Amino acid sequence: MGTESGRNPQQWTLGELAGRLDVQLQGDQHHCVSGIGTLQNAEPHQVAFLANPGYRKQLADTSAGAVILTEQDAQEFNGNCLISPAPYVSYARLADWFVPEPQPAGIHDSAVVDDHAIIGQGVQIGANAVIGPGCQLGRNVQIGAGCVLESDCLVADDTVIMAKTWIGPNTRIGQRVRVHPGAVLGSDGFGLAWNQDHWKKVPQLGGLQIGDDCEIGANTTIDRGSIGNTVLHQDVRLDNQIQIAHNVEIGAHTAIAACTGIAGSTKIGAYCLIGGACGIGGHLQIADRITLTGMSMVTHSLRIAGSYGSAIPAAPEKIWHRNIARLRQLDKLWRRLKRTDKQ
Repeated sequence: MGTESGRNPQQWTLGELAGRLDVQLQGDQHHCVSGIGTLQNAEPHQVAFLANPGYRKQLADTSAGAVILTEQDAQEFNGNCLISPAPYVSYARLADWFVPEPQPAGIHDSAVVDDHAIIGQGVQIGANAVIGPGCQLGRNVQIGAGCVLESDCLVADDTVIMAKTWIGPNTRIGQRVRVHPGAVLGSDGFGLAWNQDHWKKVPQLGGLQIGDDCEIGANTTIDRGSIGNTVLHQDVRLDNQIQIAHNVEIGAHTAIAACTGIAGSTKIGAYCLIGGACGIGGHLQIADRITLTGMSMVTHSLRIAGSYGSAIPAAPEKIWHRNIARLRQLDKLWRRLKRTDKQ
């Protein structure tokens, strides 16, 4: 069957799939599949997976030709299954084979490429893209339609920059990075100094450095440094609509969900998981392997690994109003208790 780089086959037998995924097969090795589906909607020619226990009840009624399961779940399933220690990872590998092949290399007639730019082999540049002076594009880089790379940007091998992305001067992007549409990388940081009765803009003289294997979500904005660089280390994963301010540093393998905002000069460690819509103040230290639940507000440094949260989950409206009313009485109740203690 070849290696994982082969994509878009017409069909596989389950025996072939088990070999390529390096997992155990339970069931008919000759059954053929040619697509992917959910447990609820998959058809006999499709493969489904179970990773979230909340969907386990759908397993009994699925019509999937095979399901990727843990060994424990496979014991309770009578159909064909591919037994994996990490079903979601195995699904991700399988799904990758269905990604459409990239368009052929070449530069669109409407693209504007500066004479002093260096373009590597196999590069694809889409319609109306602009590549500024001093830019360097490595091998097999893809630049989508309408992208703008300002002067002296470096984009390393096999990186994909999708449509309508803006990349500021002196930005450095590593290998195999994926940048989704509308991202703004290396924009001007929010640098202001109060001068008696008005704001004085502080020039942003630094750059942006993005490590290998990172992913930047759609419409996410990352500011360049004011002095020095804003830095994303290897394999950082950012969701859509995230704001990262100047001189932030994010450690390797950290993942951040949508709509989170990180203020300037904060350092976030490696292997962190940050939920959606979190707000993280400036000049803070976030240790390695910290998890922040969604909508958490961080106003001080977190130096010990673990899970933190500050958001209040939704509740029925009557209970919510009652709790808010009681919350407003907390200070009065505390003072009353303090007087009681003294007495």
